[in-house]
Amino acid sequence: MSYWSYYPPYVSVAKKRAKADKKLKSLQKKNPNIRPVVIEGRTIARTWWGKAWNTNLESYADYTNRIGRGRSYVRNGSVLDLQIQSGLIKALVQGALSRPYKVQIKIKSLKKDIWRKIKTECQGSFDSLQELLQGSFPKSLSDTFTNQKSGLFPSPKEISFDCSCPDWANMCKHVAAALYGIGARLDSEPDLFFTLRNVKMEDLITEAVKDQTTSLISKAERTSSKVIDDSNLSEIFGIDIDETPTQPKPTPRKLTKKRSQKSAKNIKKAPFRKTKKFQQKKKTTARKLYHKK
Repeated sequence: MSYWSYYPPYVSVAKKRAKADKKLKSLQKKNPNIRPVVIEGRTIARTWWGKAWNTNLESYADYTNRIGRGRSYVRNGSVLDLQIQSGLIKALVQGALSRPYKVQIKIKSLKKDIWRKIKTECQGSFDSLQELLQGSFPKSLSDTFTNQKSGLFPSPKEISFDCSCPDWANMCKHVAAALYGIGARLDSEPDLFFTLRNVKMEDLITEAVKDQTTSLISKAERTSSKVIDDSNLSEIFGIDIDETPTQPKPTPRKLTKKRSQKSAKNIKKAPFRKTKKFQQKKKTTARKLYHKK
């Protein structure tokens, strides 16, 4: 019996999950940096970036009938490891065999002209990086990002993949599970999307801040024109407003030997001003004043 005419026996969801959990624990002992895709409930992606990723893949005719094969796999915890780098995704997906299959997906970098156009359209649209990552932006920008011809998300022509499984299909269920796993991962780490497409998300914020800075400078110039300067005050009130010139500090005079001796004598005489001679002179002056009266 050939492989293509062989249908594997049915395995329940509970058994698939138990098998995946057992294998995951074994892998984590050998590699603590392993990163599985964990789905809670039936919804694969909940945020804008995760949903937009999955919707983009499902919107292409090349993928419509194939990518659905990976939904149950990613929901059952079969994506044991998912590593996202610049233009490259590496995954381990548990299948029918005991050893997980190795999946590798390559995605081309975003074209420079498209990225330049998107940055231009984003000018002044974001107040913070958090706003961008949360997907809190106008619908017009959402349409710009998801446009199939000039958007951020990759088309099938920009995606190539390979799997170690013996499945002859162009897109096997293990590759499909890894692609859905990317959407789930973007829920918690949307910045990985920009890493994957080899662009800097800070560029979108930089353009927005630059636009805001220009606006603030313009407002400042308009405000400064309303301020009355000194020349206008002179004309309005008919007075001259002069700036107080800065006075140079006086140069201290050098004391000569003769002056220093005189100063010393004055200091010595100062405590004896109220002597008998001083008091007598004072009385004489008082008598003269009295007789004049």
